Amino acid sequence: MDTINVRGWTQPVSRLMMGSDFFRLDNYGEVAALLDEFAAHGGNCIDTAHIYCGGQSEQVIGRYLEECGARDRWVILTKGAHHGPDGEPRVTREHISRELETSLERLRTDHVALYALHRDDPATPVGAILEWLNEHVEAGRIGAFGGSNWTWRRLAEANEYAERHGLAGFSFSSPNLSLAKANEPFWRGCVSADAETLAWHERTGLPLFSWSSQARGFFTGRYTPEVRDNADLVRVFYSDANWERMRRARLLADEFGVPVVQIALAYVLNQPFPTCALVAPRNSEELASSVAGSRIRLTPGQVRWLDLAAETPDLPSAPAI
Repeated sequence: MDTINVRGWTQPVSRLMMGSDFFRLDNYGEVAALLDEFAAHGGNCIDTAHIYCGGQSEQVIGRYLEECGARDRWVILTKGAHHGPDGEPRVTREHISRELETSLERLRTDHVALYALHRDDPATPVGAILEWLNEHVEAGRIGAFGGSNWTWRRLAEANEYAERHGLAGFSFSSPNLSLAKANEPFWRGCVSADAETLAWHERTGLPLFSWSSQARGFFTGRYTPEVRDNADLVRVFYSDANWERMRRARLLADEFGVPVVQIALAYVLNQPFPTCALVAPRNSEELASSVAGSRIRLTPGQVRWLDLAAETPDLPSAPAI
């Protein structure tokens, strides 16, 4: 499996990241077997968060890391400082420290390779946030940090501050990026990558870790304009532009001889800057499909055409994998 490098952490990171928001104590055996398969495919990064499954996700990962006997081969990304149940911001020194301590206890470790703030609080100066995060880097609790659902402007402001003050800055961003463009946030406070975001990442080379990289099943073939039984999917992804993206993805998939959902994943992984895709396969078949999609190589012209930025496709006779 292909990997990328993240500033602040020496170990390469697999471009497929295993999502864990379905890891629970009561399905530990299923999860452990899936992680074994993921590792066999060359995957090494697991994405989790303080809030996932009420903390069970981190607990399951901690148990697996202890039992697998290969803790050092894994790159763990966890997140903290999600807003509270009433939407109140929790990007504070106290919340970050307390939640990180709890996460490390659940993960049965004294450090994580990657740490992300799950949400931003634009009312909090980026300088203060960077000072807090750098304390944890210096203490060895985190290797590199990033922002999940931070706008590119706030990331740029933060990294400019870090450079001026000799601090470690944000090493990655984790918004939603998918071939289907969101009409509105899936959850309150979430950020989806728009054209300006992509242009900024191309200029800076900052890695992007995409959640909902396959648009939550939009490209699986289960959905059409007439099928409207998933209210969230209708609200977020149903649009004329996205149905046209679907049509183009289907044409390219037919040309390549692959499922449409693999073309959608390839779109994320063939951007002109480093990207990783968070995926959440529930079984061997879904995992194998994600791995196959990660191997498809699209030309820049194909990526632009899929995203409605070019009028004519650049179709090869066979996929480059």
